[in-house]
Amino acid sequence: MKKYILFDHDGVLVDTEVWYYKAGERALADIGVTLDQDRYLRDMSQGSGTWAQARAAGVDEQTISRQREVRNDYYQEYLRTEAIEIDGVVETLAELSQHVRMAIVTTAKRADFEIIHEKRHVRQYMDFVLVREDYRLAKPHPEPYLTGLRRLGASREETLVVEDSSRGLNSAVAAGIDCAIVHNDFTRTQDFSRASYRIETLAELKDIILNRL
Repeated sequence: MKKYILFDHDGVLVDTEVWYYKAGERALADIGVTLDQDRYLRDMSQGSGTWAQARAAGVDEQTISRQREVRNDYYQEYLRTEAIEIDGVVETLAELSQHVRMAIVTTAKRADFEIIHEKRHVRQYMDFVLVREDYRLAKPHPEPYLTGLRRLGASREETLVVEDSSRGLNSAVAAGIDCAIVHNDFTRTQDFSRASYRIETLAELKDIILNRL
């Protein structure tokens, strides 16, 4: 039986993946560059994303640095104004908390995470949250999830990672931790062949935890 869950955040607990993409798309459009979604998803799986296409289009680093800040502003605007709830998440976390200890391991920046959770009720079920500033190497490197294991005092065998992207899956696999992929329309075309489980909603996690699958 799994005793611990390490949750990814964006696309798993809140529906933000598409808005991060749209913020980058808008920031690049401001300087006349089109952000291709399929290539963005491929780049994201390797740990890059928006700015790989900007560089390929010949955009200089000074402009990229400026537009990165523009993207961040757009993203925070979306976080404050768009519907990013995923139905059933809080209820599922409340039920899971009766069986396991849980934490969040996210590539989200602290400022964005705080905006998202100003009025939400996810953090109360978590032992801790690791944001991008809390580790050196980002997913798909294993460091984020290995850091989470150490913080929990958990073994790999006792732990389940929950992800929605191949980048996160590869991070979990590299850390030696079983990973459940939850369906997300935005990332559905990525390669999840190394996932231990595929689920449609977080509610199915209880079956995994209680060894019903």
